[in-house]
Amino acid sequence: MLTYRSSGILLPISSLPGDYGIGTLGAKARRFVDFLCDAGQHYWQILPLVPPGGGDSPYMSPSSFAGNPFFLDLETLAQDGLLTAQELSESQYPNPDRVDYPWLHMNRPALLRKAWERGRTRYAQELDRFLEEEADWLPDFAFFLALRGHFGGAELKDWPREVRTRQPEALAPLREALAEEISYHAFLQFLFFRQWDALKRYANERGISIIGDLPIYVSPDSAEVWANPSLFQLDEDFHPTAVAGVPPDAFSDEGQHWGNPLYDWDYHRSTGYAWWRRRGEQMARLYDVVRIDHFRAFHTYWSIPLDASTAKAGHWEPGPGLELVELLSAIPGLHLIAEDLGDLDEEVRAFIAQSGLPGMKILIYAFDPVGESSYLPHNCPPNSIIYTGTHDTPTFVQWLFEESSAAEREYASDYLRLRGDEGFGWGAVCGAWASPSRLAMVPMQDLLGLDSDARMNAPGTMGPQNWSWRVREAAFNPDVSTRLRKITRTYRRCL
Repeated sequence: MLTYRSSGILLPISSLPGDYGIGTLGAKARRFVDFLCDAGQHYWQILPLVPPGGGDSPYMSPSSFAGNPFFLDLETLAQDGLLTAQELSESQYPNPDRVDYPWLHMNRPALLRKAWERGRTRYAQELDRFLEEEADWLPDFAFFLALRGHFGGAELKDWPREVRTRQPEALAPLREALAEEISYHAFLQFLFFRQWDALKRYANERGISIIGDLPIYVSPDSAEVWANPSLFQLDEDFHPTAVAGVPPDAFSDEGQHWGNPLYDWDYHRSTGYAWWRRRGEQMARLYDVVRIDHFRAFHTYWSIPLDASTAKAGHWEPGPGLELVELLSAIPGLHLIAEDLGDLDEEVRAFIAQSGLPGMKILIYAFDPVGESSYLPHNCPPNSIIYTGTHDTPTFVQWLFEESSAAEREYASDYLRLRGDEGFGWGAVCGAWASPSRLAMVPMQDLLGLDSDARMNAPGTMGPQNWSWRVREAAFNPDVSTRLRKITRTYRRCL
C-alpha cells in the first residue's frame, strides 16, 4: 500500500536518457533508481509499458498485456551475446532530447530480429515455459502482430473478413505459414519481461516502489478486439458500434474523441469480470501501485456514436460500478490510485469516495482566484496524491508563464513564494510536499523547471512533440538530488 507522507518522481521509461533513440530498461534506468535513492524518494511513477498505438500513444495500445519492445535495452542484449558491439554502434541515435518514433519503427525491428535469430535456440526451453505461463494472452498477441505484418501493416478493420472474424478454416493455414513470425514476437515479449523483472527487483531492493499505469481502454486495432470480441461493443463484423471519449472539458471545448472500443459490461459481469481479474493480477506482478486511468468510467462512461464527427454527440452510460472496483481491490498485492480528473458531477464524486481509493490533486489547477480550490495544497485530504502536474498537463513553468491568467500567476506566486533566482519549479515542489496528501509526486520536467518544450502530451492533439520528451543523464546530479532530499526531509516525507 502507499506509504503515508512519502514522495516520488514521474518519469516515463521512454524519457530516460540513452544512446539508442528511446529510454530503456537498462543501466540508465538503474541510474535513475540510484538518483531517487540519493534524493530521499520512495516512488517512481511511469506511464504504461504497453506498445504504443496511433499517435505513438501508450493509451491506444494493440495490447493490454504486452510490453513495448522498443524499451528493450540493447546493451543488455549485447552482454547476453544477442547483439554485437558493431551493431550497437550502428544503432545509436544522434538526438538525445527526443524520441523519433518513425526512426525507431524503421530501424529497430531488424536489430531485434538479429537478437531473436541468435537467441531462439539458446532460450527455446525458457520461451516455451513463458508461453505456457502467459497462455491467456501471448499466443493471440503474437499471432495478431504476425498477421498485421502479413497484411502489410493494415489495421484490423481492413483485414479480410474471414481472418478478422477468426474463421478457423482461414486461420489454420496462416498460423502454420507465420509460425516463425509468431515465435519472433513471443521472443521479444520474453526478453521484455525478463528485463522488466530485473529492473523492478533492482528498484525494490533499494526501497523504490514502482507506480504503474492502467489504460482503461485498448485500441480498436488490438489483439484484444480480435481475439476476445465479446469483451466489447462490436457489430457482427467486429467493428465498434460506439467509441470512447469525454465531453467538453478543461482540455478541449469540443471534447475528446478517443476512438477506443467500449466494453460490453453485461458480458464482463456475466463472467465475473474474468478478463479484468487477469489484467489486475498481471498489474500486481508488474507494479507495486497502479494508477487506473479515467477511473470515472467505472461509474459512467462517455459513449460516442461511431459516425459522430466530435465527442459532443456522445452521452453517458452506466459503467460496472463498485463491484469491479472491489474485485480489483481484493487482488493480492494490487494497490490502486484513482485518476479522478475531468468534469465530475456529485454522483461521480460520491462514487470515488465510496471506492476508498486515493484520488489525484493537480497543483496547476489550484489557483483560481475566485473561490477556494480543493486542489490547493492545504485543502488536499490525506487520502490523496498531489501532483505538480501530469503527463497530460503543461509543465509548471509553461503553465505559469504561458497559460495562466495574470490573477492566477499572482496567486500562485504569492501562495508558493515563487522566486526566479531559485527556479520556479522548486516552489511548486515545496507547495506539493507541504500538503497533507499521503503521497506527493513531481514530473521530472517540473523538478528541473522546464518549459513547454518538455511537455509530454497535449490531450486531443497528435504530433511529434507528444510522448517524445527525454531527459539527459546530467540531470541526475547531486545538486538536484541533495536539494530534493532536503525539501523531502523538511516536509517530513522521508521515512
